[in-house]
Amino acid sequence: MKRSFVVLGGTGDLTGRLLLPGLAELFEAGVLDEDVDVLAVSRHDWSDQEYQDWARHRLADHAPHVPEATRDRVIGRLGFLRGDVTEAADLRRALDRAGDVPVVYLALPNTVFRPTLEALAEVGLPEGGILAVEKPFGRDRADAAELNRILHRLAPEDAVFRIDHFLAKQTVLNVLGLRFANRLFEPVWNAGHIEQVEIVFDETLGLEGRAGYYDTAGALRDMLQNHLLQLLALVAMEPPLTVDAAGLSARKGDVLRAVRPPVDMAGDSVRARYTAGTVGERELPDYAAEEGVDPARETETYAEFTVTVDNWRWAGVPFRLRTGKALRAGRREIVIRFKPVPHLAFTDEEPQPDVLRLRLDPDGIELEVNLNGAGDPFDLERRTLDIALPPAGLSAYGLLLREMLAGDAALSISDVEAEESWRIVEPILAAWQAGEVPLGEYPAGSDGPVPG
Repeated sequence: MKRSFVVLGGTGDLTGRLLLPGLAELFEAGVLDEDVDVLAVSRHDWSDQEYQDWARHRLADHAPHVPEATRDRVIGRLGFLRGDVTEAADLRRALDRAGDVPVVYLALPNTVFRPTLEALAEVGLPEGGILAVEKPFGRDRADAAELNRILHRLAPEDAVFRIDHFLAKQTVLNVLGLRFANRLFEPVWNAGHIEQVEIVFDETLGLEGRAGYYDTAGALRDMLQNHLLQLLALVAMEPPLTVDAAGLSARKGDVLRAVRPPVDMAGDSVRARYTAGTVGERELPDYAAEEGVDPARETETYAEFTVTVDNWRWAGVPFRLRTGKALRAGRREIVIRFKPVPHLAFTDEEPQPDVLRLRLDPDGIELEVNLNGAGDPFDLERRTLDIALPPAGLSAYGLLLREMLAGDAALSISDVEAEESWRIVEPILAAWQAGEVPLGEYPAGSDGPVPG
């Protein structure tokens, strides 16, 4: 049995920046060998050699950590097919050229997911084949449900990978180990002891030439609807029976079903976009003046909302999710803020509550606690216990591709999760589009919009 990759959208940024480097890592690790072929499908009028030349430059730029000899091995396995991914005849030619059991990877804009999957449904997927679909999965809940319906015609659920590379980040995976392999945390992982949960992914980068996608998506669809809600699900879920695809997706699905969107949209959600400013040494123009941006869309580059999880464990605990572009600092972390102690007999000071920080980039874990002072033993001092995690052996995409080849969907988003995530954000999007929450502004290089 010969496994192969068929990459639809094989000349896109995602393929060159993430997929090819991930495959190169797997070759270097010995997970893949010379029996694996990669066929890229795109509308470019290229030969195999022209595609290999393109890939050589992308690997040099984005996978310099992989030895050149290994990169050359990957390049030698690459083929190219000119075709329209929304045409059944072209997809049939691609599958005929591929190996017996293909991984069909939709590295495409989500606007063409449906026509591509409909065309693929006309052709059919060989038995044992795998489908991988990038995010964002659909434009709304109805669109996600329709995509799921087509996917289920093509392959069983355990052969469908809805990609979210955040699930393969080292610290994200450590949420599971931290909670479920240590008696220290799980007994206090609930509303009785935790005051608030924050999930933050701030970026210093601006638009970076992605107006074609970003200006029609915005921060809420790009980050909160998928990545950060997945992190919420991992933080808040009940202990799974098994740490596999079935066990994790069941528990994450339960959490997302229990999430209640904000009631007070103006008070519990924020949208804004950056104006001209300086981030580090880079001068960024006003977002509305960026090439390819339509200012009338009022696309947000900063999105924030607070939700609750309506179940026994988390009743009353606010979960605050936030992301923004062109901010002063790249703060990327999950913050668990514990409640203060109920009584402190030996000091008049008001101690700060304990805080657990799970850093996403760079990976690490911090625990802020109160200890007796070095001088006066009855004074309290704040101390941080800091663990810097060593670099992972594979990048997030390398790990995802490895698990995909093994047929393990534990790091994938299930059909239920995809639809429930849209259920949560659709009322927020509707309120924003109706003007219930004004579009704010913040200078590039600042900490974001000033609370009103």
